[in-house]
Amino acid sequence: MLKQRLKNRLNKSKKILWIGASLIALCGSSVVFSAPADQGRALVSEQTQQQVNINSASASELAASLKGIGIKTAQAIVAYRDANGAFQSLDALMMVKGVGSKTIKKNMQRITLE
Repeated sequence: MLKQRLKNRLNKSKKILWIGASLIALCGSSVVFSAPADQGRALVSEQTQQQVNINSASASELAASLKGIGIKTAQAIVAYRDANGAFQSLDALMMVKGVGSKTIKKNMQRITLE
């Protein structure tokens, strides 16, 4: 008899916990239900993607905005720009040591020449 009462209480507790967890899930954002987490993050990162002008940005701005560009490469871009003038095309950026075609392809939407 005691075992049966304990079992009933345990089942009741499980149901209450399940209902509570369901309510918490339902109160969350609708993005959770409309897209998997990876897709949701991709949408956010595309929306917050920054464009950077390689002819006027500082080394820290370049490093922060461009994929695959660290502070040393960003400093090399600024030094090259100071020595040779403004970049006229994205291909000219490949003259900087550490910047190749793959890096430019990754950042094509982020780089401006204005």
